[in-house]
Amino acid sequence: MENPYLPIPVKIDRVTVETEDRNQKTFRFVYVNPEDENRFQYKAGQFAELSVTGKGEIPIGIASSPTEKGFVMFTVNKVGLVSSALHDMVEGDVMGIRGPLGNWYPWEVLEGKNVVIIGGGFAFTTLRSSIVMMLDPANRKKFRDIHVVYGARTPGMLLYRDELAAWEARDDIKMHITVDSAAGHPDWKYNTGFVPAITEAKAPKGDPDTYAIVCGPPVMIKFTQPVLDKLGYARDHIIMSLENRMKCGIGMCGRCNIGNDFVCKDGPVFTLEQLNTMPKEY
Repeated sequence: MENPYLPIPVKIDRVTVETEDRNQKTFRFVYVNPEDENRFQYKAGQFAELSVTGKGEIPIGIASSPTEKGFVMFTVNKVGLVSSALHDMVEGDVMGIRGPLGNWYPWEVLEGKNVVIIGGGFAFTTLRSSIVMMLDPANRKKFRDIHVVYGARTPGMLLYRDELAAWEARDDIKMHITVDSAAGHPDWKYNTGFVPAITEAKAPKGDPDTYAIVCGPPVMIKFTQPVLDKLGYARDHIIMSLENRMKCGIGMCGRCNIGNDFVCKDGPVFTLEQLNTMPKEY
């Protein structure tokens, strides 16, 4: 029986500082043993445990797309022991990843539908994976209209700025980028305002063929949900990721449960209809 805690060795191939406060970096890993890429087959929405020797491991959403081959990518916010140690690592260093873990956004349901992506802050990682996957030439025709509402506190706190600009220039995806404040950025040309307000102004109305995927800070989700209700989205058409509740990834530590459900095993992706059957502990 394979040890579920055994990580796959990976080497840091590229480090990108994403935000102006330098607290969020994207790490691109390549597999030390190339055959491990076949063991790490994932779908957009899943996560993995990143492990640093002597420090521990942390659950992080996968930022790369399954359509991007030869590497796997994570964006890590510097907030604790493991993430701080990872931020000190450099290209060429070796560490571990364990996974892929959890469920994923229900792509089999979303095919042939309009998809509205709503994200905020550094919780945009699995949404970046989803967008890249849907825009891949092999997949784009599987989905109808794609809307993206993505916000951060300031222009300098947005992730993946070059990709956001590239997506903005395309005619097969409708981007609605926003910041809470653009003070000090006179060249800012996108929206200013909180994600819920921009969602209400820009997102399409709900109907049986339109689904919303929401991932972001709890306060953003709290105020976006009523907006989606107002726009007419059915509870089973609102899909959320409880990434802030991910723990060991396999439900063994018993710290991710909400009622009888384990976020690491049964989630982290749930519809609002499912969440409404659980205790309000998230």
